[in-house]
Amino acid sequence: MAKTPVLYYGRTGPTALGRLWLAASEEGLIAIEQGLSQAEFTAWLARRFHRAAAYAPERVLAAAGQVEEYLAGRRREFDLAIDWTPLTAFQRAALRATCAIPRGQTRTYAQIAAQIGRPRAARAVGRAEATNPLPLVIPCHRVVGTDGGLHGYGLARGLKTKAWLLEMERKNPG
Repeated sequence: MAKTPVLYYGRTGPTALGRLWLAASEEGLIAIEQGLSQAEFTAWLARRFHRAAAYAPERVLAAAGQVEEYLAGRRREFDLAIDWTPLTAFQRAALRATCAIPRGQTRTYAQIAAQIGRPRAARAVGRAEATNPLPLVIPCHRVVGTDGGLHGYGLARGLKTKAWLLEMERKNPG
C-alpha cells in the first residue's frame, strides 16, 4: 500500500499581515494561512489535504522569502512551483485565470467565468476564489464583484486586507 505523501510546513518572518504559515508538497507550494496556531494549522492541513504534515521550515524558505518581499512591496511576481493537484479542474481553471490578472488590476467573478468558457458560472468562480489555498500567490484579492465592490477575503482581516493589498499594488504597480 502506497504511503500518503507528507506536507512540509514553516512560517514567514514578520510581515505587514503578521506571520503566515506556508505548506508545500513535493510538487510545490500548496497552502498559505494566517492567524492559526501551529496545532490549528496542522489540523487544518490534515482536514483540507488528508495528509500528515512535518515541520520543515527549510522546505518553504524560498516561498516564505518571496511572500515577505511581496508584502514589503519589493516583489511584483511570484516565481514558485504550485501544487495544483488537490483542486478540481474547474478550480484550477478559475485560479489559473486569477494568476493571470496583472498586479494592480482587478477582474470580476463574471469576467473570470467568461474567460474560462463558463460564462454562467460566476458564483462557482466565487466559490473557487473563497477556497483558494494560496492567497497572495494566487491573487484572489484582485477579483471583485460586478459592481466593482470587494466581496469576501479569507486572509488576515478579511476585506480590510483585500483593500490594503489592492492599494499596495496600485501604489507600486511594477
